[in-house]
This record gives sequence, C-alpha cells and structure tokens, in this order.
Amino acid sequence: MADEAASAPVAAASAPGKMKMVVGVDDSEPRFYALCWTLQHFFLPGQPPPQQHHLVIVTTSPPRPLPPSASPGALMDVRALVESDLKRAAQRVIDKAKDLCAQLQVSDAEFEALEGDARNVLCDAVERHHAEMLVVGSHGYGAIKRAVLGSVSDYCAHHAHCTVMIVKKPNHKR
Repeated sequence: MADEAASAPVAAASAPGKMKMVVGVDDSEPRFYALCWTLQHFFLPGQPPPQQHHLVIVTTSPPRPLPPSASPGALMDVRALVESDLKRAAQRVIDKAKDLCAQLQVSDAEFEALEGDARNVLCDAVERHHAEMLVVGSHGYGAIKRAVLGSVSDYCAHHAHCTVMIVKKPNHKR
C-alpha cells in the first residue's frame, strides 16, 4: 500500500515555518542527481541551524507482482523472494540517500520507503507531509518512450498540489 512506510522517519517533525520538500529517489542516476542538486542548492553545507527547509526523501518499490499460475506453496516462496529483494533494493536507496545527507551535513531530513506506483506515492507524500515543493529527476525520455513508459515527472507536474521542480542532469557531450 502506498501509505505504509517500510522505514521509520529518521528526523522528528520539522519546526514550524520551515518549507517542507519531498524528493523522489530511486537507484537511477537522474533521480540521485536531483537529490544531489537539491541538497547543494537548498541545504548549504555549514549553514547554521535552523535550516529553512525540512526534507522528506521518498523511494518507492513497485507493487508486488503475482506469478500467473503456481501452486500455493510455490506462490508463497516466489512472493517472499520478490518481497525480500524489493525491501533490500529500497534499503540500499535509503542508505545511499542517508550517506549523501550526512556528507553534506543535512540533518533535517526523514526517509521513507513506500510501495506503489511512484507517481501516486509521490503525490500522496506531498499531501501527507503538506509539502510546498516536490523535486523529481528526469530520465530525459523522448516522446515515444515517455508515451509507452509514462513519466513520473510529467504526472507529478500535473497532479501534485504543490510546486514541482523537475531536475534534469546536464548533458555535457559537446
């Protein structure tokens, strides 16, 4: 379910008056670039507390698939393996985000690993945390790939009830 956090928040609730930002991350380079960019532009290293922003870093894992046809015992085994793999992958993303925050001395952050479609999970996180900004990375898909795969950033730009910042990694191939 999209509202079940797989990991508990790390920081306490933010102080009043701080802008709440949700950043969607996964194990892709564009999404981690968006987190790095956000930390470098909104959470300046060495900035004296209280910082002006509270960060909520959200990673998602897809809903658990069910094999088309299998015996009940085999179904349980496969589902347990898939569930375990998804939890480990989400924990790796959270650990990487925590390490990055620690390196840049960002302490006013909490981390959530949630299950569900990233588009819905991120929009729900914005509502749940009353965020004023959602930051997502862009994979830079072309029109055809975007039409087939869908675009998390495009969906969030149209459905999130806050400012949405889409961070695209610069292309340095010239």
